[in-house]
Amino acid sequence: MSTGPEAVAEAHTRRTRTDPWLRAFTAPVPAPVRTGSGRSHGIGSRAGGPKPCEHGREAPRGALDGMPVAVKGRWRLGGGAPAVRRLLAAGAVPIGTTSVPRGPGYQTWGATDRGPTRNPWRGDRSPGGSSAGSAAAVGAGIVPLATGSDGAGSVRIPAAWCGIIGYRPTSGLVPSTDPTGLATPGVLVRDPALLRPWLDAVTTGPVPAGSGSGAGSDAGFATAAWSDDLGFAARELDPDVVGIARAAAADLLRAAGAAAVDVPLRLHDPAPAWTALRHPDAGPAAVRAAHELRAANDRALRAFFARADLLLTPTTPAGPHGHDGPGGRMSVALTWAFNLSGHPAVSVPAGFGPDGCPVGLQMVARHGADEALLDLVAAHVPVARAAPF
Repeated sequence: MSTGPEAVAEAHTRRTRTDPWLRAFTAPVPAPVRTGSGRSHGIGSRAGGPKPCEHGREAPRGALDGMPVAVKGRWRLGGGAPAVRRLLAAGAVPIGTTSVPRGPGYQTWGATDRGPTRNPWRGDRSPGGSSAGSAAAVGAGIVPLATGSDGAGSVRIPAAWCGIIGYRPTSGLVPSTDPTGLATPGVLVRDPALLRPWLDAVTTGPVPAGSGSGAGSDAGFATAAWSDDLGFAARELDPDVVGIARAAAADLLRAAGAAAVDVPLRLHDPAPAWTALRHPDAGPAAVRAAHELRAANDRALRAFFARADLLLTPTTPAGPHGHDGPGGRMSVALTWAFNLSGHPAVSVPAGFGPDGCPVGLQMVARHGADEALLDLVAAHVPVARAAPF
């Protein structure tokens, strides 16, 4: 993806053409004004331009300098989340803020004053959420990168349903404003080569000591194990989605030269623990039970990662639901266990279901193995194609 004033102008043009139907943006940033000299003025005016540094020399440009991006609507462009401030300080140029659900952030849809955000692959379906507009904007090819946050799957679920790549880091690696520790900033892209530059731009330093459950970021991925349901979500599963994700997992392992190993994993359903930790009115008994469940799942994951380097699952138990909501199916069934445990996870495109909607493959690594995980994705996951418009 090109950077600089022309790339920013093209992103504004794509947004203007596409978003009346897509409804991904809630607050577009005005396009920069071009003068006769060819210079741009406005919020995107430094896109791709040289940066001054000491002694009058130009500072080297990073991969994100001059890149048009979209920012999740819960974060303000000016004084919002630290990860957003750092992204913009790296030279990324925002073209607008994107839609989120009205109400709790874990809902899997997006809302605007013009109506619900549409899935770029099928307009009668949700793009997922809560990073709904961000995923739709990337999936439609408006921007190459958008910010998100993931407290129960809010980056990975919309990435899966919009046919793109969504990454949530190891908890604590990127500064978060969530007091519960369940949510962390994340990113949505089509080109996996952008994941490492984003992480480099927004990280604060090494993963906090003591958070790991095995080898750190120098670990490779010689072995991987598959789980349909993490031991508790079987009733939520759509067989078509599971089959597509599993086939993609097999292809990935062949390409990476990794061995598939059989390591059973039976986690406890994180729903009661997640709910108790998320809500301040939860009583002492509920909070105590939440910590006990979390500890039990941590032990199970520690044992798993002692025998396998990578965990592979479907990102979601089913494809995208309609704009009337998911019904009784828990779209977060396969993602929110890792918000509780803090493991790094990424959703990559796995293919398309019989309904024409994308399916995602979730890859989960040991605490702190973020760089190795992103390198694996960059090496073996192709650039996702944008939805046709």
